[in-house]
Amino acid sequence: MTAPARLPLEDVTVVALEQAVAAPLATRQLADLGARVIKVERPDGGDFARGYDRAVHGGSSAFVWLNRGKESVELDLKDPGRRAALDRMLERADVLVANLAPAALTRLGLGVGTLRRRHPALVVCRISGYAPDGPQPEKKAYDALIQAEAGVMSLTGTPGAPAKTGISIADIAAGSYAFSGILAALRHRDATGEVLPVQVSLFDCLTEWMAHPLYHTLYGGTAPVPMGTSHPAIAPYGAYATADGASLLIAVQNEREWARLCSGVLEAPALAAEPRFRSNSRRVAARSSLEAELAPRIGAYTAAELTARLDAAGIAWGRLTELADLPSHPELCRAGRWLETPTEHGTVRTLFPPGAPGGRVEESGAVPALGQHTASVLAELHLAEEDR
Repeated sequence: MTAPARLPLEDVTVVALEQAVAAPLATRQLADLGARVIKVERPDGGDFARGYDRAVHGGSSAFVWLNRGKESVELDLKDPGRRAALDRMLERADVLVANLAPAALTRLGLGVGTLRRRHPALVVCRISGYAPDGPQPEKKAYDALIQAEAGVMSLTGTPGAPAKTGISIADIAAGSYAFSGILAALRHRDATGEVLPVQVSLFDCLTEWMAHPLYHTLYGGTAPVPMGTSHPAIAPYGAYATADGASLLIAVQNEREWARLCSGVLEAPALAAEPRFRSNSRRVAARSSLEAELAPRIGAYTAAELTARLDAAGIAWGRLTELADLPSHPELCRAGRWLETPTEHGTVRTLFPPGAPGGRVEESGAVPALGQHTASVLAELHLAEEDR
């Protein structure tokens, strides 16, 4: 019998003091690549993301998304005896990931300096809303609040009607940077013996994502404005209605494409030669006039007719997909895009993670019930469950 293929991180053990989105996303990605992730949860309900909703056969859709492949251990870390069990876990771990408040971690004796002395080989990744050494380390930092503080809402929505994004981008950014930072720290430790901490703040991660408009404003002197589906620096680039009521996003990137759109798609070659529209910068400056010319011409075609013409002309386009239609998108219907994932409420389909080296992931990972692995993990530590 052929031995199962080795997973990239199967020799890595992670202890997670986590809740909500950012840290659980980082550790789930580690678990997907084979790491053992022991999720330490408080006894009175555990990770509060478990209670966000009951949409997935009675379980939380957020928790299913973020906790595949982990083990759940209930520990009251305010109890000295049970707190000692955590130290036993950390003695055997490679990584600690925590997104509790900095002050809470310090009260628990889990400050970076203390951990370095007790567990010198442990990579410690802390995720917080703002930098622990900054001016507001304890400021509450939910995702939408960070979107507002980092300027995202100034670019999202339409003029006079700012909006947050429909997903938790600050949390997702932080979880992604934590994941890559942990991998880099592990490689550095294994190559040199030096153990570097990883510190991630939601605000820093989202301002990194805002760097393009930030630099444009800082050095160009003018700030981009929210434009709905349009692009602030490219035209035409946005959503258009078709004759049969569909909505397609059309994106023109250069002058060759602009000429092909006018001639090959819209059969209006004179439009390409119009002085007001002869370059992208001119089209951006005359955006209202441009839209007045394009909208009726594009709206004369059905979606099927228009997409065939766009494809023939090599013009990029995309459907505005309703969320209910996303599972039937052709890209999600191809083989290997879904995993069958056990949960305490039954088996569900979850998305195969992107970017796995060689496509190797832990395909049998389950979403744990609260405290499901407490007895087995404590037994490994030679502790009885009643002593935790």
